[in-house]
Amino acid sequence: MPGATVVYVHGLWSSHADSFLLRRRLARDFGLEAHVFRYPSVRASMPEVTERLAEFVRALRPKTLHLIGHSLGGLVIYRCLERFPLESPGRVVFLGTPALGCRAAVEFARLPLARALVGRCVREELLVERERRWRSDRPLGIIAGNRALGFGRLIVRYDGESDGTIAVSETRMPGATDHITVAAGHMGLLVSEEAARQTGFFLRDGHFSVSRADPAPPFTSARSP
Repeated sequence: MPGATVVYVHGLWSSHADSFLLRRRLARDFGLEAHVFRYPSVRASMPEVTERLAEFVRALRPKTLHLIGHSLGGLVIYRCLERFPLESPGRVVFLGTPALGCRAAVEFARLPLARALVGRCVREELLVERERRWRSDRPLGIIAGNRALGFGRLIVRYDGESDGTIAVSETRMPGATDHITVAAGHMGLLVSEEAARQTGFFLRDGHFSVSRADPAPPFTSARSP
């Protein structure tokens, strides 16, 4: 993928350091050097963050643009492409992104003082009713974790598989190109060798390399429970 520009967008309460292993593996195994887009995930609003991301990308002058978003970072990418259809062709990968809502965020925000801690982006995207469908021309691959190792399991009882923070069912954005699960917790998706490999395969080929991939379901409302 010579000449491809990759931008990584982190999630809530995260930084560039969390994605070190993911970015290192993409560089080593696929020749992809990822630029990290940093933003104040608690203080800034989604419109502010998406405008900053669009400016960040434009400054890179990419010929081919791939985007990777972990958790809330996937929703930042989703809203950015909705507002600013970036001209450079490319692909997108979401890692543990709560595309259809997040019960853990809703329950956590009900605790005293917690609503302020989750920040403006989460309040705007996950604590109100939203309907989301992938309408961008860019292929979207979604990787969900199925090891319940996140903080969400302390406040939510999941009916099916989860990464401990986001239920697998919450990651299935309608309109996505491909969807798989890997054995990892929510933050573990960033250190999982398999998640890194599958991210690289999707950015290179437009699909994951494993046979257990399954398509996104028909349109579903992303309503908070």
